[in-house]
Amino acid sequence: MKTILCYGDSITWGSVPAGRDRHEFADRWPNVLQGALGDQALVIAEGLRGRTTAYDEHLADCDRNGARILPTLLYTHAPLDLVILMLGSNDMKPAIAGTAVAATQGMRRLVEQVQLSALRDNSAEPPAVLIVAPPPLCETANPLFGAMFAGRVEESRMLASFYADLADEMGCGFFDAGSVAVATPIDGVHLDAANTRVIGRGMEPVVRMMLGL
Repeated sequence: MKTILCYGDSITWGSVPAGRDRHEFADRWPNVLQGALGDQALVIAEGLRGRTTAYDEHLADCDRNGARILPTLLYTHAPLDLVILMLGSNDMKPAIAGTAVAATQGMRRLVEQVQLSALRDNSAEPPAVLIVAPPPLCETANPLFGAMFAGRVEESRMLASFYADLADEMGCGFFDAGSVAVATPIDGVHLDAANTRVIGRGMEPVVRMMLGL
């Protein structure tokens, strides 16, 4: 059985748009992927609301810096066959980083951490990495989220291209979640249940190919 770590933010956690609720277990994309792979793989969901690639959010009540937490999780869940990285939306906040270039630099750091993990857990090889570009932001009338991501819709649309180039450079797989799912204008960031589910289904063929399933 293969072991897969899904490392992400509120989209991986399953946030319901413009609220504090969580999608039903069966609707969260890592669990949809688990159902599609069956007993051929164990899919571990590690989603945290507000998580960034590698940047601090100083007012947060938990550590949302993805680069600081990932090494611990690589130890926790080792040995791993595949790490799926879907982060970058929160990097778009002007108060965090604000650009697709910054998010790509943070994603590079995460990939480097995974690719060095073989030195930590004595695996023969490090886990494979699948870089996933989150669905782009969209315009919203929600005053809180509109202000939080002000002027960053176009920046978010650049992530897929930048992430695809990074994946080629670093020998990773790539999947554009925006090719199958769209954010809802309810808050401009999060996904309804149907769009959350479709990410897991859309990702399945790429995961199977990368793991030889």
